[in-house]
Amino acid sequence: MCRFLRYCVSHCLHAAMTRLEEVNGEVSVWSSVRWLGYLSGLNLLVALCLGLYARWERTAESTLLVILVLALFVLGIASILYYFSMERISRSILHLWYGFLLGLLCLFSSPALEGDVKEQAANYMLLANVVLRTLWALLERLLGCARYRPALLTSAERLELAGFAVASTALLIQKSLSVMVLVVALATVMVALRMKAVLALPNLVCFAVITAVLFFKSLSITTNPFALACFFSQLICDPLLDVYFSGLSVTERWQPFLVWRGLWRRLSLLPLLAVELTFIILASRKLTDLDQWYLMIPGFVVCVLFWSICHLVFVITVWGFHTKLSDCQRLCMSQGSGLSGLDKVMASKGMRHFSLISERLVLFTLVTTVAVAALCWQIPQTQGKLLTSQPEPTPRLRISLPRAAQNCRSVCWAPRRGVLPLSPEGVRQRLPV
Repeated sequence: MCRFLRYCVSHCLHAAMTRLEEVNGEVSVWSSVRWLGYLSGLNLLVALCLGLYARWERTAESTLLVILVLALFVLGIASILYYFSMERISRSILHLWYGFLLGLLCLFSSPALEGDVKEQAANYMLLANVVLRTLWALLERLLGCARYRPALLTSAERLELAGFAVASTALLIQKSLSVMVLVVALATVMVALRMKAVLALPNLVCFAVITAVLFFKSLSITTNPFALACFFSQLICDPLLDVYFSGLSVTERWQPFLVWRGLWRRLSLLPLLAVELTFIILASRKLTDLDQWYLMIPGFVVCVLFWSICHLVFVITVWGFHTKLSDCQRLCMSQGSGLSGLDKVMASKGMRHFSLISERLVLFTLVTTVAVAALCWQIPQTQGKLLTSQPEPTPRLRISLPRAAQNCRSVCWAPRRGVLPLSPEGVRQRLPV
């Protein structure tokens, strides 16, 4: 049924784009889709400026007026850079400001703006931008105009996340740190989607529910739901669609990580361990705030004990995996095949068998993390509630990396096929023992 609907939609869109190309003559399909992206960006910029103007008109704060004028000035600079063929720098500036201005509209809202006509117009334009942005990304993939490149996060996504985090610094320190934790969690969810990690889609649903229902309410921040939805859709749209449309192989998706040196790959464990330890420390410190703490602490101690054992085995396993991967990289470099021949080398070095065992061990680590998170769900602290979903994508990403090695073809079977003799009828005969 899904294939039939996809066929119908793609056929109708292809017919419409073909007709448009016939009418315009010189306009290609890619140009039409690209203009839709320009329209989405222009709509977003107008909505942001209109929202800032509405806030300045209500509050009469000079800071908002300065930011509004500065935004228009930055837009002029970006246009000049684009005119002089500096498209990359121009786009980087715009994406950074998009994230910053969306953060201001989202985090600095008040009930007094609900009846304002300009604020309502800005909200409708933000909602229209969600539709235009999703339609643009979908058309790119249906018409084959999208370019899939191996990357954990694109430069535009990193800049928009950084801009939103910078906008949160105007809050109090504790609230600002909580929003920064939210930004890091969102980046982790995006990487999990792009790598097609295990349970990436359920983790996205849990993250969205926790953020919308619990996170900002516990911070006592009045947010603009339209700006928040626009920011999330701006970042989640591409990774979510790539789960279905991306044709990159597992090795190609993990290429930015596989090309790292062994030392840097091992050092990538440190942020993961820091997040996990922070999660445990916050959970243990706030566990005494519960009413029935004397009933929760024994169960918490047992879970943390199993958690520690599984994480110790997890670190040893991942360390061994990176050691084997470094050996495969050195062998590829000596053969001159580069990353293209890494699949065969990993299969010949026994990575498939090692990964089958590693996947089970990492799965136990994920289960213990979920168990500790379930016990600490009642912790009355913002970081605690958000960190219940933060550590989970990282072990899932580590599960997906061994699965990349499992998909490598086992070349040790090829010689066995070659030495089996054939009968005159063409039937393979077993060799005598």
